[in-house]
Amino acid sequence: MSGVLIRGGRVVDAAAGTDLEGDVLVERGRIAAVGAGLGAEGAEAVIDAAGLVVAPGFVDPHAHLCEPGWERRETIRSGARAAAAGGYAAVCSMPDTDPAVDDPASVGFVAAEGRRAGGARVFPAAAVSVGRKGERLTEFGEVAAAGAVAVTDAGRTVKSSTLMRIALEYARSFDIPVLAHCEDADLARNGVMHEGVVSTRLGLRGRPAVAEEIGVARDLALAEATGGRLHVQRVSTAAAADLIRRARRRGVRVTAEVTPHHLLLTHERLDGYGTEYKVNPPLRTGADAEALRAALADGTICCVATDHAPRHYDEKEQAFDDAPFGAVGLETAFALLHTRLVAGGVLTLPELLERMSAGPARALGLPGGTLEPGRPADLVLIDPGMEWTVDAADFLSRSRNTPFRGEKVTGRVVRTLVGGKTAWKLAGRQ
Repeated sequence: MSGVLIRGGRVVDAAAGTDLEGDVLVERGRIAAVGAGLGAEGAEAVIDAAGLVVAPGFVDPHAHLCEPGWERRETIRSGARAAAAGGYAAVCSMPDTDPAVDDPASVGFVAAEGRRAGGARVFPAAAVSVGRKGERLTEFGEVAAAGAVAVTDAGRTVKSSTLMRIALEYARSFDIPVLAHCEDADLARNGVMHEGVVSTRLGLRGRPAVAEEIGVARDLALAEATGGRLHVQRVSTAAAADLIRRARRRGVRVTAEVTPHHLLLTHERLDGYGTEYKVNPPLRTGADAEALRAALADGTICCVATDHAPRHYDEKEQAFDDAPFGAVGLETAFALLHTRLVAGGVLTLPELLERMSAGPARALGLPGGTLEPGRPADLVLIDPGMEWTVDAADFLSRSRNTPFRGEKVTGRVVRTLVGGKTAWKLAGRQ
């Protein structure tokens, strides 16, 4: 398909300052023009977008695709297809696989499988340290040359401050960010939920908020000292968000992400010991969630990340202490945030779309996130008024571990295009 005209939608591209009723013309996999009344001459297909929002495809800076080693939970193919179903044109895959993605061959494997998957684009991140053990650095130059867009130990803190400092310095040479799980591992050790009144009542070991805040403060100080690009993963506390806000004002090269579950849920949800609410970092207090929403609104936190973490049914059916952390999110993120944040007046629709596309694309240096002519034709078409209920049985992901099962939401992705080709389309829609 060399030419596609998407006609008559509300075209929203916050990165380019566009919000108009009009058309998008795609030629040879790239955006050719955006405007009103574009002709269909030469287009091999016309997509009627009347009543729909047409926006840049979403970009997820943090998804666990589990391959190699955990294919029972997810594969690169199933994860890329699930991403496309959620409106994502690109995802950054985490290296916490078995074995870890820590050398050029494993980076190349993930990139090649992503190209074959036929869903969202897959951009591999490589481990900061060999085997994610925190002992010696991977060869950043080699993994970057093989296609790694970032380095991260993915769910593990780089415990050695010396190693983290060197990583930030070394990554500068290749202009890639260090994605950091920021937490004092000693304080957080063995904790299974937020430390507070709920954990005390339930008799569960807590992970204190201050553990995250100490980790964020350390990594911000190291980023400031080195000039390296730091990206703070999965911010979950009010104090951590404020530390990032103040660092950005000082000019520190830091970006940050937040997940839908940390924006919308609190630790009170664990009252019934539901393992679907066991995530890392843990769900925090209502005050924390409110502060995270404010930080996303004012740009302190520049992007939404799903932290898509598939877990097999049997794993989540264990006792709470033994069940693994994690929740899936690629197929529900937009609808949940549109329902709760846009309808709730926290963000405008263009702001939400920007935090899910241009924001993460800029943070990780990825293509996409805009409909500017000449850019890749990665688009999402959304029916903003469509009401539906989250049903995990419908997921394309291999796993069903969602904390939002049965949630009634408004706003649905109906088509995702990657490189001008339809990567996913809602059944029954044009």
